[in-house]
Amino acid sequence: MAAKPTTRCPNCGTLNRIASQAEGVPRCGKCKEPLPWVVDATRDTFAAELRASVPVLVDFWAPWCGPCRMVSPAVAAVAEDLAGKLKVVKLDIDTAPAIADEHGVQGIPLLVLFRDGGEGRAPGRRGSRLLSCANGFDSALVAATARA
Repeated sequence: MAAKPTTRCPNCGTLNRIASQAEGVPRCGKCKEPLPWVVDATRDTFAAELRASVPVLVDFWAPWCGPCRMVSPAVAAVAEDLAGKLKVVKLDIDTAPAIADEHGVQGIPLLVLFRDGGEGRAPGRRGSRLLSCANGFDSALVAATARA
């Protein structure tokens, strides 16, 4: 059984385990504030991780990719800024090439926003343009990605 990912509550500093869940959002066990929801997906867990009650931002990346490492802090900042409103799923395409092929990944980093059964995408640093076009999406997402 794989260990559940953990995240530190930005409000009180408590370390919390984050379970995969389709409904609701993770909350701090101590102060009950929403937590940044960032998970690493595998080929076995990817489909389950896409099921969420909030929009899901998928970061297709690889450990050897320099631009991926540059985008990663901005993606983490978005997850923190939109705790309770967004789930971030990171997928290492080297460990899940079939999923990358299925989603037409031809270059990385690639950010894909899944919302209400649809998807929008933009490569690398252009991800903020994709996110700003997500009709009706929280404007804080656009502001957070502008730091990228």
